[in-house]
Amino acid sequence: MERIQAAIQKAKERRGDIPEGLLPPGGLRNGRPAPLPVGGPAWAELAPFEPEPRLMARNRIVTFADVDPAHVTFDMMRTKILRTMRQNGWTSLGITSPSAECGKTTLTINLAFSFAHQPDVRTVLVDLDLRRPAVARHLGLTVPQSMASVLHGTRPIAENFVRYGDNLAIGTNASAVRSSSELLLSPATAQGGATLKASFQPDVILFDMPPMLVSDSLMAFAPHLDCVLLVAAAENTRLDEVDKCEHDLAEQTNVLGVVLNKCRYMGEDYGYY
Repeated sequence: MERIQAAIQKAKERRGDIPEGLLPPGGLRNGRPAPLPVGGPAWAELAPFEPEPRLMARNRIVTFADVDPAHVTFDMMRTKILRTMRQNGWTSLGITSPSAECGKTTLTINLAFSFAHQPDVRTVLVDLDLRRPAVARHLGLTVPQSMASVLHGTRPIAENFVRYGDNLAIGTNASAVRSSSELLLSPATAQGGATLKASFQPDVILFDMPPMLVSDSLMAFAPHLDCVLLVAAAENTRLDEVDKCEHDLAEQTNVLGVVLNKCRYMGEDYGYY
């Protein structure tokens, strides 16, 4: 009789037929209790989040499903970034561009999901483009969030972040912040950034930062970044803009590299596809 009851229970678990109150804390995965995230204390408090696949495809987040061959490019970038950051003991990476419309947010989100495919890497994605936040819109996140409140310590981290899988935490903004430069320059922001690191104990924190040549928000936060990746758009970004941004960044932090985005004229023999 006990064997029959065990078999019935196992079949219910595989069908996801367990009453909500009896579900394990991490939910189910393939009919079995899913492991809780590892790392700092904040992980276990985050609500799970699963983006809608069609929205992700429409917004060109190709690393979410790994169906588009373009995901290989981001995986290669991820590996290079992770190797360099580990060699130098870095954890925080800011991603910016000289001007708007270079695709930095799309690139940042693609990197975040590429990192998420590495089960041993704990990744945190933070939208710090406070004047024009876009991460939530790209992911279809409708929960009102405010990174400004988190940085100032007036809102708990668990209320402003969601968790994808076991190792990707995402913090966004629901509305724009006018005085973003002043906020990022304040001592409270430095303390808030330290609290984020202590709470998540991540391997990598990706900050989607504002464009450099349209405000001073990036330079205000640059001292808190271990390194920065600069995104340039083909046929849009001028060479002198890249030079100026590299020079200014090098005075504040480490320049990890420059990514040429939106390049439409690749050779036919480039890559494996």
